[in-house]
Amino acid sequence: MDSRTQLTSSPFPVAETVCPVLKNDWVNDLYKHLIVEAPHGAAHSEPGQFFHLLCPTIGDKAPFYRRPMSIYRIDKAQGRLEFLYKIVGTGTATLAQLEAGETLNILGPLGRRFDFAKRARHIVQVARGVGLATLAPVAEAAGKLGIRTTAVLSARTPRHLMSVEYLRSMNAEVITVTDSEGTSDVAAVERIVRRLIEKEGGDFLVTCGSNRLLQLVQRLGREYGIAGEVALEQHMGCGNGMCFACVREFHAPEGGITYRRVCWEGPVFDIQEAVSW
Repeated sequence: MDSRTQLTSSPFPVAETVCPVLKNDWVNDLYKHLIVEAPHGAAHSEPGQFFHLLCPTIGDKAPFYRRPMSIYRIDKAQGRLEFLYKIVGTGTATLAQLEAGETLNILGPLGRRFDFAKRARHIVQVARGVGLATLAPVAEAAGKLGIRTTAVLSARTPRHLMSVEYLRSMNAEVITVTDSEGTSDVAAVERIVRRLIEKEGGDFLVTCGSNRLLQLVQRLGREYGIAGEVALEQHMGCGNGMCFACVREFHAPEGGITYRRVCWEGPVFDIQEAVSW
């Protein structure tokens, strides 16, 4: 089954596809790494976009809605998509039980991509938790454009740090901070980001996965006059802008508050327009 009904108002071809599962392995005690064969999705996906996954029904666990999931890696050459996800509820619990050889129904690619190609020479990424997955494709895309990337990765413990080797293989510099080592507090991360801006030419900020880190990079972006983007996570119904279930507040450029759909106007937004939660 491979439905190719395109959403005409979307800038990218959107399709519902049943994909063979190639891998669905544990990365650590909280996260799994899912790889599916998806030639259509891989061909049309861009960093920052997401797919709506139809998590399987297993026994009395029957997820009603699809689950939005950011793309961890786009392998255009082999026609594969990779996702990195945390087990947090019924949907991801049943998703975690998929095995290689089974199939997964996905809808996408959906949403707006990161837009750094003409605005950045040195991207500074600051991410925590599953945000590490969302920002990973940025480094790969930036490297192909000759744009330098430094990733500041935050996690509870060293074993919960992810994407380190993947990012380094994309020639990104990686700086890790953790709660258990006492290096992940906001003040410590601020010192790192300031150094990257002042001494290493960091000129574009991206973040995902942490309200504290969002507030930090917003403040530093205003102080240094540096542009940036944030990828936001939100519960969704349809994933294509029709149900308005993912609406949240944003700062309007002209002042005041406006409301936007994370799935349609995002999930990537100007960093200064995002309202912290």
